[in-house]
Amino acid sequence: MEGRVLIVEDDASIREVTALGLSRAGLRTTTAVDGREALAQWRAHEFDLIILDVMLPGLDGFEVCREIRKTSQTPILMLTARTDTIDVVVGLESGADDYVKKPFEVPELVARVRALLRRATAPVEQQSVQAGDLTIDPGRFSVHKGETELTLTATEFRLLLELARRPGQVFTREVLLERVWNYPQVGDSRLVDVAVQRLRAKIEDDPANPRLVRTVRGAGYKLAAR
Repeated sequence: MEGRVLIVEDDASIREVTALGLSRAGLRTTTAVDGREALAQWRAHEFDLIILDVMLPGLDGFEVCREIRKTSQTPILMLTARTDTIDVVVGLESGADDYVKKPFEVPELVARVRALLRRATAPVEQQSVQAGDLTIDPGRFSVHKGETELTLTATEFRLLLELARRPGQVFTREVLLERVWNYPQVGDSRLVDVAVQRLRAKIEDDPANPRLVRTVRGAGYKLAAR
């Protein structure tokens, strides 16, 4: 699988090992050592995926991620040495699609990168889907709430589309990880939970009392049947 990856990491040894591992996996890599260089590289070149360390000098990874998300849906995988749930959540809420904790094994990182690249290039059916007052147009990668177009990340869009295709069906977190994140093995359910929270904040009239994306206690999530 070919693809161009931007690696943003201030630790030289981690940066070099990561670049070497991805190159051996057939990916083309460019590196940056801090947040400002990362944004400069991203603006100057086209990348298929960005690996972004959280702890960077100057602009941290969260700030870089937010800046990229203002105009781009390029998949972002964050590297973090922090293990607290709140730090993982902040990264995902900043717009990251996935995260890997340090220290990591290069084969695990390569597998995550390949999963994100497969998902980003997977064909999506073109027929529009209606969900409550939402109109989901896969061909245009757009969602309208009435007359207003909503701004969703690629992950949020795919999550909404997956749920909307089968209203009333309960999806476990494991199934959503496989279908939305393209993970064939068990992954971190926080990816699903945070993505659902972000999605609700954008599509629900009252995110604290969601009417469209419902939690099925002990099971997972479903989109309310019409």
